[in-house]
Formats: sequence, C-alpha cells, structure tokens
Amino acid sequence: MYYKVNGVTQRLTGAPASSYNPQGLRPSVPPVSPPIIFASPTKLVSETRSQVEYMGANRVQEMQKLFQKADGVPVHLKRGLIDRLLYRTTMGLTVGGVLYCLMALYIAAQPGNK
Repeated sequence: MYYKVNGVTQRLTGAPASSYNPQGLRPSVPPVSPPIIFASPTKLVSETRSQVEYMGANRVQEMQKLFQKADGVPVHLKRGLIDRLLYRTTMGLTVGGVLYCLMALYIAAQPGNK
C-alpha cells in the first residue's frame, strides 16, 4: 500500500497505487538500454596466441631446490651477495632509525628554557 500526506490534516493516509507519483515524477522505462561498455575483450584473439613468450620460464623447481637446501644459511640470505647487501642495509637503517628516535625522545623530554 502507498501513502501520501493529507493536505488538510497533515497526516499520512492510504492511497491507491495509481495516485503514487513522488514529487510529480512519472515512472518511465528508458526506450533503449545503454550500450555495454566492457562487452568486447581487451585483447584480440590474434594477440593471445602465444602467452609463453612474455611469461618467462617456470623456475619454481629451481628456486625450491635452492631455498630448501639444508646448508645452514637463512632463507633471506640464500641467493648470495645481493641478499647480504640488502639485509645489512635494512638492518643498518633500522638500527639508525631506532637510535634517532631515542635521541629525539631524550631531547623532547628535556625541560625548555624560560
């Protein structure tokens, strides 16, 4: 059931469905549905014929052998010099950041000059 405001009593009263039109608008159906924007595939069939050429070789088994080797080296250092440089740089920046934070806290804790 639909409701509308009675102009005299300013209360809601029941109304038939035929008299319901909010703010004077009539329900309408668009004559033509809008076109679908993404209806076509993004690549042509001729472009997707060989996907292997840009995916590269599958090296999962090689990496599994390398990382699962029991040689006592942590996983994050198993690939050699570059891994060691990245690890040491990260550790140095972390320690430096902690020291800088502690220094900043010490300076902030000092009483100010009046």
